Amino acid sequence: MANGLLPPLKPIPIKDRLSVVFIERGEIDVLDGAFVVVDVTGVRTHIPVGGVACIMLEPGTRVSHRAAALAARVGTLLVWVGEAGVRLYSAGQPGGARSDRLLYQARLALDDDLRLKVVRKMYALRFGEEPPARRSVEQLRGIEGARVRRSYQLLAQQFGVKWSGRDYDAESWDTADVANRCLSAATSCLYGVTEAAVLAAGYAPAVGFIHTGKPLSFVYDIADVYKFETVVPVAFKVAAANPGNAERAVRLGCRDVFRQSKLLDRIIPDIECILAAGEIARPEAPADAIGPALPNPESLGDAGHRA
Repeated sequence: MANGLLPPLKPIPIKDRLSVVFIERGEIDVLDGAFVVVDVTGVRTHIPVGGVACIMLEPGTRVSHRAAALAARVGTLLVWVGEAGVRLYSAGQPGGARSDRLLYQARLALDDDLRLKVVRKMYALRFGEEPPARRSVEQLRGIEGARVRRSYQLLAQQFGVKWSGRDYDAESWDTADVANRCLSAATSCLYGVTEAAVLAAGYAPAVGFIHTGKPLSFVYDIADVYKFETVVPVAFKVAAANPGNAERAVRLGCRDVFRQSKLLDRIIPDIECILAAGEIARPEAPADAIGPALPNPESLGDAGHRA
């Protein structure tokens, strides 16, 4: 190419990517423009960073500045997790909310009537039926909680797993039983790919409708729509088999179910459908606002990816 320069990197849409990759005990760097992992023996493994929605970084992993910058340019979310992925500590934001979508999301969340419409749509997608009429968000949460507890019990019976309820201590994960550890690992995978999709769509992970007060409130809202059709059955199936490395088996099972269910194809359109239930238009920029000095280049990626 002219001047020996490579073409500019452009994010590819989330729906065309692998869901999640876990990396542990290695140094992540960029060599010859490629994302690589170097282990203690000096062996290099190439990671197709631009084709992955989310990379989960386990203990023993070090990330160079160049690697973090490359992940941001191609719109791949880096997530720092605990061993076996059962804790989620932090995430690097590769895209970020667009102002028009952030204002739209915030307006829906701040208006009680609009928020209720959005929550009702979430429940309709999650349970495959319209929720009862004339119920508040708090009442809908109570109905949802009862259905969730019943779903856990039914799955435990289906797979022959001893179940006494969802019980774990965030400060002492290892004290939980195998079923709860598997569920923690499974939901961590789901939250990672869901956050990547929320950011790619241009929305803010912290502005939730059912959940609130957490950096990932909206991620939890959206992930709950898919939880019981994807990762929860995987967790109970692995818990029933009780393999030597249950958390790894859960991760592999989640990766497979994400592909089989075409989850990454669905999340962004479903987010737009859920928010559209508020029946308001996205806000227009003020007439006297100053636009960008240079037009944004056209991007192959999703709306929230940096061009």
